[in-house]
Amino acid sequence: MKGLPWRRVLRDALVSAGFLGLAVLISGLLSQLHNDSNPFAPSLFILAVALIARFTSGYVWGFIASAVSVICVNYIFTYPFLEFNFSISGYPLTFACMLLVSVLISTLTTQIKKQEQLRFEMEREKMRADLLRSVSHDLRTPLTSMLGASSVLMEDANLSDADRMDLAREINKDARWLVRMTENILSVTKFSGEGVKLKKEAEVVEEVLGSAIGKFRKNYGEIPISVDKPDEILVTDMDATLIEQVLINLLENAVMHGKTTTRIDVRIAREHRRVSVTVEDDGAGFAPQQLPHAFDGQSSAREGDHPDGRRNMGIGLSACRAILHAHGGDIKAYNRKSGGAGVSFWLPDEEDAYGE
Repeated sequence: MKGLPWRRVLRDALVSAGFLGLAVLISGLLSQLHNDSNPFAPSLFILAVALIARFTSGYVWGFIASAVSVICVNYIFTYPFLEFNFSISGYPLTFACMLLVSVLISTLTTQIKKQEQLRFEMEREKMRADLLRSVSHDLRTPLTSMLGASSVLMEDANLSDADRMDLAREINKDARWLVRMTENILSVTKFSGEGVKLKKEAEVVEEVLGSAIGKFRKNYGEIPISVDKPDEILVTDMDATLIEQVLINLLENAVMHGKTTTRIDVRIAREHRRVSVTVEDDGAGFAPQQLPHAFDGQSSAREGDHPDGRRNMGIGLSACRAILHAHGGDIKAYNRKSGGAGVSFWLPDEEDAYGE
């Protein structure tokens, strides 16, 4: 255990003591049914060792629990009670087998956890590599466009004011897109780690949605948006800036990747202990092979080139999932039966959860 953080050591010690204490308690209650040695104690302590190995780090706690279990069974639950007795017929073999089984369970459980951790690390590295490839491609096009437009502005003195304004608008549009992309990348990298704490405050969901729609209209003002909301005011704890980022991503994706989108429908509602938000469009929908990977950051690489070279959907939806998971919520994507795509997410409804 040398080198481990003291908080983890304390946690593992408490977990081990808790499971062993529970085994002692249950075995003691069952002992009331028997005047002689408790036949259930060995099995209960082996179960406790398995649980300790599952919920603690490394081999040490499982080994310690194995030794303590053998001692407890001999001292507390084997006649004569509260005394060590090594003269019982068959004792050496019985308790040697118990110790061996306990150690094997601890070892196997620890190895399985290490394999799961290794698999998780490999999948995370693969996701980072896919994300890096996708980002590299997606950033190249707007940067090249901005470089070309700015070069024309600097070098061509004969441009009309109208042409200069058009080039300036293109640069501004590309710059805004790069800002959104950067925000999504930061969200994915920040919330993919552990121990991230949000600064959440009680917010009115409709107000956060209204702010997101206002920013969306600056670039896509021609797309009508309908909002279906309940009569009651929905309030829940959130980081408003991040949830606004989620909503803007979903609205922009409905247009940029819906291809034929002519309208967007948004619904907000209170469900049991959660607030849900749904964004649907009447566009082309998700490709069937795309749905299973909609939130893993790889969708943009599978989708095919967007007309303007921006394929930010995979990264944008991946950022949405990372943000919502950090809030304790979740998100799903689907195709509408009537045509078009839909994305629905939910946040914990603190007000409802506490019964206020």
